[in-house]
Amino acid sequence: MSKYSKEDILRLAEEEDVEFIRLQFTDIFGMLKNVAITSSQLEKALDNRCMFDGSSIEGFVRDDESDMYLYPDLDTFEIFPWRPQQGKVARLICDVHRPNGSPFEGDPRYVLKKALNHAKKLGYDFYVGPECEFFLFHLNDEGLPTTMTHEKAGYFDVGPLDFAENVRRDIVLNLEDMGFEIEASHHEIAPAQHEIDFHYNEGLITADNIMTFKMAVKTIAKRHGLHATFMPKPKEGVNGSGMHINFSLFDENGKNVFEDPRDSRGLGLSKTAYRFMAGVLGHIEGMALLTNPLVNSYKRLVPGYDAPIYMAWTPSASKSCVMRIPTARGNNTRVELRSPDSAMNPYLTLAVILEAGLDGLGHAHELPAPVTTNLYRTSEAERKVKGIHQIPETLGEAIDAFEADPFIRRVLGEHIYTKYLEAKKEEWREFRAQITDWEVSQYLYKY
Repeated sequence: MSKYSKEDILRLAEEEDVEFIRLQFTDIFGMLKNVAITSSQLEKALDNRCMFDGSSIEGFVRDDESDMYLYPDLDTFEIFPWRPQQGKVARLICDVHRPNGSPFEGDPRYVLKKALNHAKKLGYDFYVGPECEFFLFHLNDEGLPTTMTHEKAGYFDVGPLDFAENVRRDIVLNLEDMGFEIEASHHEIAPAQHEIDFHYNEGLITADNIMTFKMAVKTIAKRHGLHATFMPKPKEGVNGSGMHINFSLFDENGKNVFEDPRDSRGLGLSKTAYRFMAGVLGHIEGMALLTNPLVNSYKRLVPGYDAPIYMAWTPSASKSCVMRIPTARGNNTRVELRSPDSAMNPYLTLAVILEAGLDGLGHAHELPAPVTTNLYRTSEAERKVKGIHQIPETLGEAIDAFEADPFIRRVLGEHIYTKYLEAKKEEWREFRAQITDWEVSQYLYKY
């Protein structure tokens, strides 16, 4: 049931003195875009009559088919609490449509909605809770971001060691004003690294919330004279930032179908959960280009920094596996996928995770045995005997795995699959042509 009607939004905009409205959408690479309008144009926008040039957005359309229309999702109407209280600024998250009214197949939100509708037809609702990590760094004298920080705080440290405690509090309070249910916030392991977790919700709402979260964090950090970055590994020698994805399925009666107290394995999980997990693990290589989309993403996924690098699952808190089972049960029963990072496009990533899990259900995939040891401490020979392999180690390997799994292509659709793959191949070509400082320091005087 919808939260707002068109009339509700027009009334709220007038009562709250909203002067500007941002019509937001996301490109295929997870970059937030918007068209800003004044309140005088709001009714036109709510009638789906606001147009933009789709050819200007990377990965969208060609010049000869550039006209695109924004269809606001009325339930996403929010007023930005950090903006002036006179002449307020609000936003509406939009779906992208073609001039004939049909959904644009290159809209990532459309891809996720299709996957959620598929689950709904099977009697399931997909719920997701993210754990969002980021760094807060200083700006230079020209106001440009650096990777500099003066703090030395670590995991769960508080002020005065945690210099940004007040920044994090400001972020949380602003997010709560926008309707977020924040479960926890704390300093992470690396200096200047932070984590904020919000309560699980239906898949589309969570994807929208991730985009809103990243915008809010960057905006509020800048107001404090800092730069917030979701780059997976901005500094060598310290932990990188991930975005662990906790997911579960609920049935039409609101029951979590991942739970089963009679589980023969003694973990309290259902066959549905195990088969869903098997589906995700079966496609984890192919989806790496989505869960970890940057050259830099693979600098995080290395041994020694609590990052998951092995295609395996564990019922413990071991950090070496891409998938683990948190201890909570009841409606909080869930699976945690630990490989994704915050550079991902949440719409595409959640769509592929969901469809991979449904693929596991549909084909009754069997989950391999769990890992009960720390794989960081096992030899390659031991892992080979157990059939445990490492996830892609570079963007190039992820590209190869992406192309080798036709399932990913079916989920994304031809348009996004082709455009995304072309861009990532170009990114990899450009990176391979670069000469790094490490190479110069290692080889210049030796050879």
